[in-house]
Parts: sequence; C-alpha cells; structure tokens
Amino acid sequence: MVGLAGAAALAVASPMPFPAPAAAAPVPLPAIWPTPQAVQDRNDIVPVTPSVALVVGPKTDRSAVEVVEEVLARARVTQPRVVSDADPEPDAGLVVYIGGPSENSASDRALDEIGIAADATGLPDEGYVLGIGKGGDGKARAVLDGVDPTGTFYAAQTLRQLLVPHPGRDVFPAVAVRDWPAMPLRGAIEGFYGRPWSQPDRLSQLEFYGRTKQNIYVYSPKDDPYLRTQWRLPYPSDKLAPIQDLVTHATSNHVEFTYALSPGLSVCYSSDSDKQALIDKFQSLWDIGVRSFAIPLDDISYTRWNCPQDATTFGSGGGAAGAAQAFLLNRVQREFIATHPGAERLQMVPTEYHDLGDSPYKTALRTKLDPEVLVEWTGVGVIAPVITAAQAKSAREVFGHEILVWDNYPVNDYVTDRLLLGPYVGREAGVEQHLVGVTANPMNQAEASKLAEFTSSAFFWNPKAYDPAAAWDAALRDLGGAAWPALQVFAENNYSSRIDAVESPTLKPLIDAFWSAYEGGDGIESAATSLTNYFGQMADAPAALRSGLPNQAFLDEVELWLDKLGFYGQAGQHAVRMLLAQRAGDGDAAWQERQAFDAARARANAIGRTVAPGVLPPFLDRAASTSDRWFGMTGARPRGTSSMGQYQANAPANMVDGDPGTFFWSDRAAKPGDHVGVDLGSVQQIRTIDLSMSKPTSPNDYIRQGVLEFSVNGSAWTPIGSYANQPEIHATVPAGTAARYVRMRATASQDYWVVVREFQVAAAGRLTPSGTPPAAAGSSLARAVDGDAGTAYVASRAPQPGESLQVTFAQVRPVDQVVVLQSSGAMAAVQVHSAEGDWTTIGDLSGGYTKLAAAGVRADAVRLVWADGSPAPQINEVIPRFADSSDE
Repeated sequence: MVGLAGAAALAVASPMPFPAPAAAAPVPLPAIWPTPQAVQDRNDIVPVTPSVALVVGPKTDRSAVEVVEEVLARARVTQPRVVSDADPEPDAGLVVYIGGPSENSASDRALDEIGIAADATGLPDEGYVLGIGKGGDGKARAVLDGVDPTGTFYAAQTLRQLLVPHPGRDVFPAVAVRDWPAMPLRGAIEGFYGRPWSQPDRLSQLEFYGRTKQNIYVYSPKDDPYLRTQWRLPYPSDKLAPIQDLVTHATSNHVEFTYALSPGLSVCYSSDSDKQALIDKFQSLWDIGVRSFAIPLDDISYTRWNCPQDATTFGSGGGAAGAAQAFLLNRVQREFIATHPGAERLQMVPTEYHDLGDSPYKTALRTKLDPEVLVEWTGVGVIAPVITAAQAKSAREVFGHEILVWDNYPVNDYVTDRLLLGPYVGREAGVEQHLVGVTANPMNQAEASKLAEFTSSAFFWNPKAYDPAAAWDAALRDLGGAAWPALQVFAENNYSSRIDAVESPTLKPLIDAFWSAYEGGDGIESAATSLTNYFGQMADAPAALRSGLPNQAFLDEVELWLDKLGFYGQAGQHAVRMLLAQRAGDGDAAWQERQAFDAARARANAIGRTVAPGVLPPFLDRAASTSDRWFGMTGARPRGTSSMGQYQANAPANMVDGDPGTFFWSDRAAKPGDHVGVDLGSVQQIRTIDLSMSKPTSPNDYIRQGVLEFSVNGSAWTPIGSYANQPEIHATVPAGTAARYVRMRATASQDYWVVVREFQVAAAGRLTPSGTPPAAAGSSLARAVDGDAGTAYVASRAPQPGESLQVTFAQVRPVDQVVVLQSSGAMAAVQVHSAEGDWTTIGDLSGGYTKLAAAGVRADAVRLVWADGSPAPQINEVIPRFADSSDE
C-alpha cells in the first residue's frame, strides 16, 4: 500500500536524461493519462510479435502481470511464455520484464540493454520507469521497472495506453517514461447522501481507480447503519462478506480501502466502553483485510453532549468538543493503530471542516490531537470554488496536522436533478506541496462520476501538467469509445457546477450568434444552420449512446437526463425552423413548426431533471415569446411559482395550465413562509382568484393555514384573506386592484405536502371565452385564449348546428386582424361583433393557421361559428389583433 515516506522526495526528484532519439517515428506517441512526469519518444517502433515472453520474479505483482496479459491479448497474443528472472533471457520476438528491483532481478539489466538508465529506486513511492525499445543486440524489450509493486502496476497501466493498432501487427512506440505521483493519496470518498452505490458500482469504481492510478477509496456510505446509527454493533456475516469482497478487489487494484466509522451522533467521548466498541469494530474489519481507518466527526453538533459525563470531563463549547474528540482519537491511535503493524495512518474529519478561521475547536485539535492523525478538510466552503496553495498551507497551519482534502466535486446530493459532468477545475498547482492528498466526493451516479474522476485523477498525479480541457477530452474518449462524440454533446450540456459556472460551452455561443444574426439580419443562414446542426446532435445523442456505448450501467443512471437532452434537441430544431418561417412570413410553416416545438418542449419539461440550466430553457422561452409576438399573442403568460421543490414531474406550471387533472406537488411539507403563487408577467388589474388545492388520493395535501396576498413588485405584499383548513378558495378583490404577483403563504408548520391543481387569477382586460361544444376532460374553453399556443381548447364532440366559440373583449376595441391557430381540421366562419350589435363574417378557417383582415371595425367580440360536418375543434388560440395597439 501507499506510504508517505516518499513525499519529501517529490520536491527533489527530477527527470534523468535519456539517450538521444534514433530514426524518425513511424507512429505518433499516444497520449498517456495521467500525464507522466517525463516522457521521451525514442522514434522507433517495437512490433508485438506472435512470440512474446514475460520475465517475472518471485515477488512480481500479479495484478501488473494480468494487465500486461490483457494488453497482449488485445494485440492477439493469447499465451505469452512466462519465464523466471533467474533463467537466461528467453528467445522471443518481444520480451517483457515486469517488476522493479524489489520484484524482479533482471529488470535493471534489461533497461540497460535498451539504453535507459535503471534509476527507479531514486523515485518516490509508486514511481516507475517504463522502457520500450531495441538493444544493441537487436532484441525488442519492454521493461516495467517499479519502485514498488504499485509502481510496477502503474507502469502496466501506462503500457496499456501505448499499444497502437498497426497494419499486420500492433506495435508499441519505443519510449522512455519516468514517472511518479505528486501526492501520496489520490482517490475518492463515497460520502454523499441519497441513493447509495451498489456493490457492482463499487467494484467498478475500484477497478477504475486502479486504471487511472488512484490509490485510495474511503468507504463511508450513509446507508450503512453499521457505520453511523448502529456503529457499536458488529457486522453480521452476510453484511461483512460484501465489504471483504471490496477489500480484496481494492487490494488487487492497488487501492487503499479506508473504512470510515462515524460515531458522532451518539458517542460518549470519555466512555471506556464506547472506545472499546470502536476498537472492536475496527478489529473486525482488520480481520478481513482492512488496513486503513477513518473516524469522521462531521455533520454533528458539538454544542450538546451525548452523555453527561462528557460535560463533566470536558466542559462546554468548541474547545471542549475539540478536546473530547482528540481524547477519543488519541486512544484509538495508541491502542489500535500503533499496535497493528501495517496499519495506515488514522484519518479524521473535524466538525469544523470547511474554513480557515482559527477557533477554540481548532486550537484544541492543533494542540491535543496526536500528530500522526490525518485531518480532512473540504477547502474554504463545503463546496470550495477554488483551492489554492496558500489555502492548503494555511489549513496545514491552522489544524496543525497534515491535510487530506475531502473535495466535494462532482457530488450532486444537494442538486439531485443535476448531473455534474464537467472537468475538475479551480485547484491550483502547488497544493500538492502542502497536502497528503485529495479524495473527491462523487455523484450518486457511479458510472457518470467517472468523467469528472478521470480528470481529477490527472490533477492528483501531476498538477503542474494538468490541462482540464485536454483531460476532459481524454475522459470522453476513454469512457465513450466510438460513441465519444455523442457523449461529449451529452456531457457539455450537463457541465456547470459550483466550481465552474460555464454551461453548454458549444451550444451557448451558437445560440448567441443565432440571436445576433436573427435580430441584426446578417449571417442568419449560417448561424441557423450551425445551431440546427448542433440541436440535431442533441436529438440524436440518446440513440447514438444507447447503440454505441457498451456501458449499460451508465445508460441506466443517466436515462432521464439523456431523454431530456434528446427532446430539447428536437425542440431546438423546431424552434429555429419556426423562427425562420416567421421571418419569411410563412404562417402555415411557422405554425406547423410551432406545434412540433411545443410538443417536444412539453415532453422535455415533463421530465423532472435539469439539463443545460441557464442556456436551453431561456433559449426555448425566448423562441416561444418571439413566436407569440409574431402570431399576435402579446400578453405575458401567467407562470406558476413556489418556494418548495417539486415532487417528480409535478411542476408549478401545472397550476396555471387550465387543466384540473394536472397539479403541482411539493417535495416536502410546508413550513411558515413557504408559498405557492402566480406571476402574471406584468402589473394588471385583477378581479377574482380561484385556488384549488389537494387531490382525491391525498386530500390533506394543501396549505392548512395561510394567507392569500398580492404584490405589485414581489416584495411588498397586501393580504386578501386568511384561511384555515380550506383546500378550495375563491376570492374577489376590490375593483381597481393592481397586481403582478398573487400567492398563498403558509403561516404555520404542517406535516403534509402541498398539491395545487389550479391557481387562476382573472385579470381585467383579458379575453373571456364562452360557447360550445363543451371542453373535453383535461381541457377548457380558457385554453383558446390563454396566450399559450401549446395548449388547446379540445371539444368533447363534434359541433352541432348553430354552436360557436365566442371570445368577448373587456371593452370595445378596433380590430385590425383575427388570427386563429388550430391543431384540428375544424371548419368555421370567423365573425366580428361590432359596437352596433351586428355580426360580420370576415372569412373562414383555412387549415392550422388562419389570418383574416377585419378592417379596424370597432368590436367587442369575435366568434367561430362551426360549419356543418366540422370535426371536433381543437383551437389553440384565438387572437384578435387590435388597431389601437394596446393589447394586454
């Protein structure tokens, strides 16, 4: 396992000179990840011949041998000959020496034969020299010369990346690599809340850590009761067996399995029995092979004790808590870690784990905690935007102990609707001089976490050479295989995080260029083509990944995000075509695209996941608003709002959709101050408010005690009335009341979640629909005039003679045009009702998009008089366009 003795050597070790290169290289040198400290291309190739011999010693790392055998199998060498290092060099087309001096007595001599200095023993722990080339005798050799078995294993991982397909026989480039890690500890901590990883997830992660040269995994899943709530109890045998499997798998991948026990919720620090329970628990894990242990004391309160004797022994306050924790940890250090040869250094997470300010608590740890104990720290903040060398140095000083960073990226337990797939950024080269290492806290989605983990592993190994963009590109290619372009489209639209505000780095510039051209008139065709092509890639990404990515676990994890990306891509394509059709004055084509746009957008919005926040939703909103204005829908649409999150796909928008069969459903119980409401989009005179809460299957899910109130600006609120135990509320406000916002605010705590089926605010000046046929279930007449072309009045039957749909204005207005949008083949005469009381026909419906001139007649209503034989109408919008240009 990893040791820390080599840490000091990191600062003094420097690349040794390599022999001068030979002839021109026939193949390019593949990129190696993580980036090695020193690489020399020796400008030659070494074919992987059918005859390959492996020279191993009695202590050669078996895992390294297996990696080499896998590499050779890819090159169609299925049974390489294995030869002892004590035997003469075998006669083979290619001889591979596996193991450094501590494992293989022949490796240094073989390096010398190909002209590479055998200096691995001068490197830090886990370092290696990898040499591939031909000697003066013409023989081809590959030598994996590790400082220790882990170094040899890492040399094998580098060899894996150097195999190059070549006509006839695959080849290795002749190369000299001298490499070592910048930090002793590098890996991940399973420390998130929410859905835990499965056993296959963990096994896959451990293999990935070995492949990417990470060497620590901290086992701290919140769902394991024997780690936290039942920490004193021993594991039953059926619960211990999976952990033993993890330990075995970790060992074979040269990963230090750290068992993290969290007793802080109930521990009595001064108790001998609790100390012994902790040691006994560690002993049970030691017996199955665990050699690394941690005691996290985060996410607990230190202002109260779990037993009265701690108050007597230590007193109160942060300093007392630090002293109590140091007392317990020191006993574990003395009585367990120090008495078990081969145990790694004890790790602890302090209760104050995310800042640099000194405090009585930190002073106690600094002065009382055994210096052998490693202290974990998250940076300046629970999720630190940056971690600098100066901050790391300060952390070392303020805690008075060596620091292991617990880095909360790409963890997403605080944004469970998001995937955080961008690269590891904001960590400064130079931190390695002040840290023992870093463990990254991944997402609940294990396979998806590998994108960020690949990049963080590159930083951990060689911070000075780290390039986030290059590492992220390598991660996409490594994990995506032939489907990596589709994976890139998916990942870059799930890119932003607390450590990187950038989102959709390809899409956003395309959108910006499109709007600039659309409004300015220059380059619109090129900008539209580029944007449409990218939206096409988004739309195609789900199928491309599902057919081309051989990682079903990844596909299962990201299924909903992938579906949403695809629907967003479809909506984006239709949006661009819709806007271009409107720009060209083609109403029929624009309406066809608008219907497809609305359908795709609705499918995307129905998925309760977030993709491309801040980029795609605003684009689609702007496209819809631009389209609305062109069609003549100039009024702002009401928008449902809530201070609470939504449960599944039951979004606030369902409150204002005119369909009582859909609803907003909160994801928790209401607390005082929580609210549901409507944003009318502009200040308007309001008349009535109708609020329908709860539903038949959850009749208690509504705001049990609250106040209905309105506001012009969203900050100063005027009450309308207080209500208790009333799921249905109907209120009329005084004439002349102006508001933009209306809400129902909870005034007391409750145990029930909140359901809102409809929250309707009737505004003066709005259009009022009436008529027949009646609306079908789930629809309403109001949808024909709601300012949303994506909704429709859907009739429950075909019209009968004399039936019509009438839209009445709040006042007499000069009507210039009437536009009707429909998604059916309904037939009707379009009539205008003049101020004199006459109905005048101005034309007939003509397909999906109808625009008719009304010659400025002063009118108070329009209507659609259904023709005999008309099918059941589906009217998306009736839009009177007024000549006085004062549309609400």
